Amino acid sequence: MTITAAIVLFAVCWFMVFFIVLPLRLTTQGEAGSIVPGTPSSAPAGPVVKRKAKITTIAAVIIWTILFVIITQGWITVRDFDVMGRMHPLEQPAN
Repeated sequence: MTITAAIVLFAVCWFMVFFIVLPLRLTTQGEAGSIVPGTPSSAPAGPVVKRKAKITTIAAVIIWTILFVIITQGWITVRDFDVMGRMHPLEQPAN
């Protein structure tokens, strides 16, 4: 895995986890009872993005590490996803 591929994989993991963590334990302005004029009642009352970013980073590092090991060890390869059989089989080394 190249360094660029590792960075892209981490970015994808981070944003996927962030979009999962973002709505967790969300209190809306409507639920809190104090709606700021000009905002919808479904807007967050007290966004804690910094804390959610920290949680996201920790979870993304764990997920990225697992995926990195799986990919670099060759447990799952691109050939495993070749359902149409279009890739040539790997050459077996001569004994």
